[in-house]
Amino acid sequence: MRDNDVPYMKRTRDFYRAQGYTNDYQWAHHDEVPFCAPAKPLSQCNIAVVTTAMPDTEAGRTSRQVYSSPSQPTPDSMYTAELSWHKSMTHTDDVASFLPLKQLDQCVEEGLIAKVADRFHSIPTEYSQRNTLEKDAPEILVRCLQDEVDVVVLVPL
Repeated sequence: MRDNDVPYMKRTRDFYRAQGYTNDYQWAHHDEVPFCAPAKPLSQCNIAVVTTAMPDTEAGRTSRQVYSSPSQPTPDSMYTAELSWHKSMTHTDDVASFLPLKQLDQCVEEGLIAKVADRFHSIPTEYSQRNTLEKDAPEILVRCLQDEVDVVVLVPL
């Protein structure tokens, strides 16, 4: 990866080197992009949401594994305290701002998509490529296949 592609990567490396870290983070990359165009129009697709926010329950606050929750009713809150977002400039009180289940329900009503999956999925923000590739991503795929999902909306926080 070239440093001039995304300058924040160099700034991030410089920041961690200044902290005393000697091994640079190995950014995820793929020789072939693991995404594809939907096989059918969105109006015929079932949509799931995958987020890094966890359920605002004891299990969600302590879980470091893939967690699935019902899409209905939309949760009033999600556990976001451990995630990296600019806490002095914004908040996560409005769940719809980072968990677009209500917006997707509106898309169903308007005929833009066929259905919102019965559950959405939370993944831990462990920053481990190995766990992401070998554990979390395959588990999300299994659950999406079980739910007959055609398209996934990824919402990192």
